Amino acid sequence: MSDQRQILVGETDDGSELRLPVVELLTGRGFVTGKSGSGKSNTASVIAEELLEAGFPLLIVDTDGEYYGLKEEYEMLHAGADEECDIQIGPEHAEQMASLALEENVPIILDVSGYLDEDVADELLRKIARQLFVKEKKMKKPFLLVVEEVHEYIPEGGGVGETGNLLIKISKRGRKHGLGILGISQRPADVKKDFITQANWLVWHRLTWDNDTKVVGRIIDTEYSELVSELNDGQAFVQTDWTEVDVRKVQFRRKRTFDAGATPGLDDFERPELKSVSDALVGDLENISERKEREQDRINELENELEKKEKRIETLEDELESARDVSSAAKQMADALTGKETVQAQLGGGSDEELRRLHDEIVDLEDERDELRAELEERDERIETLETTLESRTETVERLREENERLLDRVRELEETESEPETTTTESDDEIVHAGGDAIEFGFTSIREELEKRDEATSDGDRDRTTRDDTERTGFERNAVERNKAESNAAERNKTEPNAAEPNEAERDERATTASEGPSFEALFEGDWIDERLETAAGQSQCTAATGRRALAVLARDGPLETAVLAERVDRSTVAVQSLLSELRTEGVLDRPTERTYTLSDDVRGELTAAARVD
Repeated sequence: MSDQRQILVGETDDGSELRLPVVELLTGRGFVTGKSGSGKSNTASVIAEELLEAGFPLLIVDTDGEYYGLKEEYEMLHAGADEECDIQIGPEHAEQMASLALEENVPIILDVSGYLDEDVADELLRKIARQLFVKEKKMKKPFLLVVEEVHEYIPEGGGVGETGNLLIKISKRGRKHGLGILGISQRPADVKKDFITQANWLVWHRLTWDNDTKVVGRIIDTEYSELVSELNDGQAFVQTDWTEVDVRKVQFRRKRTFDAGATPGLDDFERPELKSVSDALVGDLENISERKEREQDRINELENELEKKEKRIETLEDELESARDVSSAAKQMADALTGKETVQAQLGGGSDEELRRLHDEIVDLEDERDELRAELEERDERIETLETTLESRTETVERLREENERLLDRVRELEETESEPETTTTESDDEIVHAGGDAIEFGFTSIREELEKRDEATSDGDRDRTTRDDTERTGFERNAVERNKAESNAAERNKTEPNAAEPNEAERDERATTASEGPSFEALFEGDWIDERLETAAGQSQCTAATGRRALAVLARDGPLETAVLAERVDRSTVAVQSLLSELRTEGVLDRPTERTYTLSDDVRGELTAAARVD
């Protein structure tokens, strides 16, 4: 192994230096074990220090928050859920974290000790590990994934979940792609044996439990099952498959950086000064967090609207039941009143005065009966109206619930989809737009339909206030208006002058295309000053850069415009266009003078005005 780069980690029992080959550490399958206090975490930190010193990045899954001491000497991104971390992240940051580690060579400490919900921490590790595996298929860059307390993910006795199966997959297939893994555990008996037996380098620190020492006897030899219990702190049996000597007794050196995992004592604890990471890295990750919060807020808003609809349905059902009860009582009264002949027959003989009184009472009852019948007819009509309304509302809510479930399922699918090399970006974009765009738009429209009716007057007023005079338009807009007027005058002359040349079919198609799409306006939004911002906005939205350029052309010609109007002009869904406009606003291309209304920013107007002057 003399032709390979090696790192010094300690010395053997005979006093010679122990050096480990870098390529085997980065791409191989390692296992470090030992009881608490025996030195296993120190060994992992020593290996991490030497790799970082040599310029090789790695990602450490820290389950106890004890590796941040590495930042005392090395610039590492400490990510997790605690405020002490450089950035608080969630599963939505997985792809960005993998890109930072592999593409930008940023060493990362993934601190999962602060997550109150274990499922969130498990999902975060699973998604990051999957992204590392997928990206390494293409990059094939030597990289080491270190996992503390590996028995929690791949237990020997219990069931192995998705995350554990993925770690086993990396241990079996990661090497050929350049992705290595180092598992650390204080209980080898609790770690799935498939993982241990596949390791090509192992470090056995002091173990005393019978079940653990038996594992040593099965993996190395029975004589070591007793010897391993006699090791001192920092001592270990090192077993590798790249040397002729199978097992060596080694004393690992102490790590240079702050020992954040040391047992607290009576001395004052003083946190060392840690190296900070680039603000740009943290800023990019914070943008992802903010975008995730906005999406979650929108989902919560949809769920609240759905709950209101369901309560309204319950109220209508109660009204319908009450109306039915009244209708039944009214029918019973009407049936009783219609039996007046029977009542008179039962009266028998009596004085004329008594008969007249009874007759008058019956007449009054008949009048009441007629009134009740009329009221009953009104109630029946009301019941029919309520039943129709209830049926319509029920169908609307069912559609809304189905579309909302489809949206949530789609979001989860997109987050967990593996970006295989053969999958093209174009196919993914189309799938998102066509599968999700319309569904989202339906949900927004059905939920806000009633609210938007009340806001219609205000919106009309806002649009009137945002209308600009020709005198306020920039140079390029006045030129466009003059061209349009010239075309209109030419059309009038064709009507009034019979001898004027009639345009042929190709000319008519060309004029129609010019009038509808405005290619001259789209040409204004081409060049280095706008292309990068368009591409960035398109990459973060549901629209392409071409759609963005078309939308800017429409705004240059007709703006300011509301989102719904602009979506119709560019023939895309309102939600897709809204996502594009929000990103263009973030890029400084657009301003929003009023709610749901967008216009070109002053910066872009300046660019276009300058271009118009040059022309």
